[in-house]
Amino acid sequence: MAATPGPTESPRQERRRWRLVIAKGAGAALLLMLMLSLHWMTRPSQVAGLILDRVGTALGLEISSSGASEYNLRGTPGLVVRELVVRQPGAETPLLTAGRVYLSVPWATLRAVGSGGGTADLTVRRVELDAPRLDLPALQRWQDTRPPGGEIRIPTLTDGLRIARGEVVGEGWSIERLGIDLPSLAPDAKLAARVGGRFVNGDTSVPLDLQVALTRPSLDAGLGATGIATVVTPDWRMPMRLRLSGRLHDGDDGFGLEVFRLGADARYLGGGQELPFVYGLAGPLRYHEGRFAIAPLGAVLRGDGIVPDFEAHGRLSWQDQLALRLEGAIQQWPSAWPTLPPPVGQSDSPLPFVLDYRGAADLSGATALQLRRDATRFDARFHLPRILDWLDQFATGTPLPPLDGTLVTPRLEISGATLEGFEIEFGDGGDAP
Repeated sequence: MAATPGPTESPRQERRRWRLVIAKGAGAALLLMLMLSLHWMTRPSQVAGLILDRVGTALGLEISSSGASEYNLRGTPGLVVRELVVRQPGAETPLLTAGRVYLSVPWATLRAVGSGGGTADLTVRRVELDAPRLDLPALQRWQDTRPPGGEIRIPTLTDGLRIARGEVVGEGWSIERLGIDLPSLAPDAKLAARVGGRFVNGDTSVPLDLQVALTRPSLDAGLGATGIATVVTPDWRMPMRLRLSGRLHDGDDGFGLEVFRLGADARYLGGGQELPFVYGLAGPLRYHEGRFAIAPLGAVLRGDGIVPDFEAHGRLSWQDQLALRLEGAIQQWPSAWPTLPPPVGQSDSPLPFVLDYRGAADLSGATALQLRRDATRFDARFHLPRILDWLDQFATGTPLPPLDGTLVTPRLEISGATLEGFEIEFGDGGDAP
């Protein structure tokens, strides 16, 4: 029944009574809205769906989750999303999937974002990803659709980032069992993280465990890393303790490192022998359209026994197969190599060389070598694993190396005889080219 003013009410009393009626009605409506909101918020999947939809719209991506979602409003708000799938609209291959994603965001950040505080610090307490899988070609296809330029905002992670059981998939290679532990992150501060995983390409794998540092989280920051890695193939292993440095690079020629330097203490283990050596590589490192490259490349090798000492320059690339070209000089003939007859064996001159390799990453393919000392020239084609086996059995096996090639020298002394204009041709008889 509608309320009617009594015959004795003054206009002022009437206005006060209507304000009370309106206030009660507004309170009831607000209470109803609050009850509906609380009912909606008791369904985490709806909260997660709204957040993922807004993030996806901002990035031009389709983001969904099919697993049970959770959130917590006590203390620092936190959201858990399971079975996350991120894909470019219309693409068959997701660029990112994850079994579980956890995000903890302080109330201050939520209020700033909710009020449109675009200039406020983007502070996040912690991010965790379990079993994420990043498809690098799909990611690059999405990046190609993004407008050029624009500011990249780096969030502050007060309690850091953790990635467990991750995977990065490239073209013909992958990084498995990826783990990253980043204690904290700030836009203008140095950062340090522990990174582990296993690089896989065909039958070759490289388990690694590194401590990584950046001068700041930006695409032109200085990078340094130390740790251990082991190249593992079906026939040999090469444990390494390595150190690398460089400056991050992101341009039209790809992503990589400027002023890249890599040094390692390594041991070759295979065929019942152990060969310790030290090597260094330097040059601009790039990854572009599925291809790794260092060109120009500087290389240094120091070793004992059958491992020669040399310095060289050239180029290196790897996509479907490894391609390596080096031009340099061996400082002296290694003492563990077969003794050369005079006069070439008595010379102290360095041995300039050109080495070309193209084949599998385990170095089992064919290698071409041109080697000179003074007027003597040696051209050969061989497979490194067979040469190493031959050197290991040299004392009891054949004195002729398993290679195809030609040795030309103006003079050679063998068993007291002097041969002028000497030329010898080697034939492997095996599977050398």
